[in-house]
Amino acid sequence: MQPVSVIMPVLNEERYLRTSVRHILEQEYDGELEVVIALGPSTDRTDEIAAELVREDPRVTTVPNPTGRTPAALNAAIEASRHPIVVRVDGHGMLSPDYIATAVRLLEETGAQNVGGVMHAEGENAWEEAVAAAMTSRIGVGNAAFHTGGEAGPAETVYLGVFRREALERQGGYNVEFVRAQDWELNFRIREAGGLIWFSPELRVQYRPRPSVRALAKQYKDYGRWRHVVARYHRGSINLRYLAPPAAVCAIAAGVVVGAAVTPLGFVVPAGYLAAITAGSVPAGKGLSLKARLRIPVALATMHMAWGYGFLTSPRSLARKVVASRRPAVPAGEPETA
Repeated sequence: MQPVSVIMPVLNEERYLRTSVRHILEQEYDGELEVVIALGPSTDRTDEIAAELVREDPRVTTVPNPTGRTPAALNAAIEASRHPIVVRVDGHGMLSPDYIATAVRLLEETGAQNVGGVMHAEGENAWEEAVAAAMTSRIGVGNAAFHTGGEAGPAETVYLGVFRREALERQGGYNVEFVRAQDWELNFRIREAGGLIWFSPELRVQYRPRPSVRALAKQYKDYGRWRHVVARYHRGSINLRYLAPPAAVCAIAAGVVVGAAVTPLGFVVPAGYLAAITAGSVPAGKGLSLKARLRIPVALATMHMAWGYGFLTSPRSLARKVVASRRPAVPAGEPETA
């Protein structure tokens, strides 16, 4: 089995870091394994826990990431790692027991440069269960395969990713200007260079949702903001699924204004939206407690409205800065990017 390096960008992950690393070290994989944790400037016990993990297992090492930015952390961890297969894992992600073995097999079977699978959201309390249900439902995220599952096959991007090191080094790693959506941008360059990105539902990572409405709103506002950057970075990458949340925000805002200033009929729009997410939460919450099911409409509304707001308010100046940092894709056979 090929040796594997697992890279982890970590910031304020005291709640899940130890469990996440345990899921890596206990993989059903016979090859050599190392874990490189890139430590951002955390304000909780993350650094202390990471130091304990290093002392407990020689396969675990750490590198500093003073910027706290995810792409910078990933690049630092890649540089400090040494094996031909590179597995990205976040500090709140829990790999299924055969994740690495399955990913290495898929790399060989498909010839892909990067493979990834399903972000399987699971909560530990009623709110997190509600968010998990929203994040794995079509009314919450549309037809995104890495959220809801789907057929194995070529993809634009995948969740996290298991890469051939040669592909990462050839493209010069992640673009540090992409504070979010850095996976999409790197996979775009890999595909532009002729490489294959492969999605498979065989690969599953347990994901822990944000613990509060405020944290979820910030997460999805950032998603929307950076999705608009991506749309400006790569014309033609937008589709109706991405336009639905900003359209909903505009329609609801217009309905409220018309309802308050012109005619009560304007309130039909926000009322219709509330009715739709309430109805949609029924199948999404199947099997959950009543406490969790009642929170699903709140989670859905938070995700939709925050994503749409972030998309609509994403500044052109940010997109211009990112576009200016564009790295050309490097096809196989050409010198690697420094």
